[in-house]
Amino acid sequence: MTIKELDPQIVWKNFYEITRIPRPSKHEEKIAKYLYDWGVSHGFETIIDGDPIGNVIIRKPATPGCENMKGVILQGHMDMVPQKNADTVHDFENDPIETYIDGDWVRAKGTTLGADNGLGVAMALAVLESDNIKHGPIEVLVTFDEETGMTGAQALKPGLLKGDILINLDSETEGEFCIGCAGGLDFTGTADCPMEDKPERWLPYELSVKRLRGGHSGIEIILDRANANKAVAYTVYALMKEVGVKLVDFKGGTLRNAIPREAFATLYVSPDKVEAANAVVDNVFSALVAEYKSTDPLAEVHFEPAERPDLPYVEDAAAMKLIQALIACPDGVEKMSASVSGLVETSNNLAVVSIGNGRFEVRTLMRSSVDLAKEALALKIRSIFELAGVSVSFTGGYSGWAPNASSEILSLMKTLYKDIFGNEPAVMAIHAGLECGILAGAYPHWDMISCGPTLESPHSPDERANIPSVAKMWYFLRAVLEAIPVK
Repeated sequence: MTIKELDPQIVWKNFYEITRIPRPSKHEEKIAKYLYDWGVSHGFETIIDGDPIGNVIIRKPATPGCENMKGVILQGHMDMVPQKNADTVHDFENDPIETYIDGDWVRAKGTTLGADNGLGVAMALAVLESDNIKHGPIEVLVTFDEETGMTGAQALKPGLLKGDILINLDSETEGEFCIGCAGGLDFTGTADCPMEDKPERWLPYELSVKRLRGGHSGIEIILDRANANKAVAYTVYALMKEVGVKLVDFKGGTLRNAIPREAFATLYVSPDKVEAANAVVDNVFSALVAEYKSTDPLAEVHFEPAERPDLPYVEDAAAMKLIQALIACPDGVEKMSASVSGLVETSNNLAVVSIGNGRFEVRTLMRSSVDLAKEALALKIRSIFELAGVSVSFTGGYSGWAPNASSEILSLMKTLYKDIFGNEPAVMAIHAGLECGILAGAYPHWDMISCGPTLESPHSPDERANIPSVAKMWYFLRAVLEAIPVK
């Protein structure tokens, strides 16, 4: 059985077609063209606001007798996070995502699934395709580049959309309605590294940390999972201090919004210090395993001879400064919300580290529902890296989405959910970036809410989509569209 045969087929069929189209962030040409062609081939007014990539807007008129209903925008994003296991061969720019059914879940073979946000887009297309839903005017808005900067949302022009209510389909727990989210800010630090020639007879070793769980740097930052970049930085620091190893290179993490699962460092070790170096690695990693035994039980460390050419290494004092800056850099939850129980207010993800060939680069993603707290965290990170001689820049900043507890669409959906399923839905704000806050800048009159089926471990190869929740969400979304009030 393939996912095309799952219920409701109208949703899963569209999701299957989306999984066949490569669509990592920054490479959405194929999916943008697919969505545009899909809208045109179904006879709908379709706009792509950009060439070859742009936000795609598809319009469906109201069903007869529903023309006076408020217009609804169903919104999602076309890109996906490209993450894979180290032993998986996959080219995200050219290969389709290979899916399989695992009990009540849909998963991908060694890669991210792309249900974030492919399932939301598939559900919106299913609404357009369906001929048995009573609804007012529908617009589907699919933005580009959500995962690496929300640039599609930021580029959306005022006046293109005509609706009154926006239903964002990018939340990840069925039965929860999101009415607020965190803002974000990207940090990049760069520096030149003085290099020196390899000492004679010193041995190259590779230090690797693997099999961490990683995950979404917003939603899952509260789960206290280990960060592979931090783990390697602590170990390298101990090796330099206690054994005098020399740092050749350091690579860890791939995306700013994914908690790093793997990191690697190449080191030179004096032949008479190999045994001591192994003992240091064992001691540091034993402490890490003990700290994260509940949240990252499968963590592995390897310290093995490496077959590498005689590469230069980073001069010792410079390397130590950079490693100490990485250790000092905040990572994980910085502060919990004082007003919403259980909500992370401010966090940072030490996302990507690269040292080698005379260059240093580090990238992090800060999130906060409080702009002042985000600015304070940015100043702390700036200070740490500038003291280490690193050039600092901040980009991609955006504010959060302030909750509106008196929202008309929230009230309608809460009532409908209880009437249909017999229990109250959860209403919440999340510590992740949704496009709603940015979209409100261009369309401040929109009444907005976010919902979706249940996904687990987005932004990692463990990502999976819950099959029963998709059917439940589809049934509920149809009911909501039929109950939208008149203008």
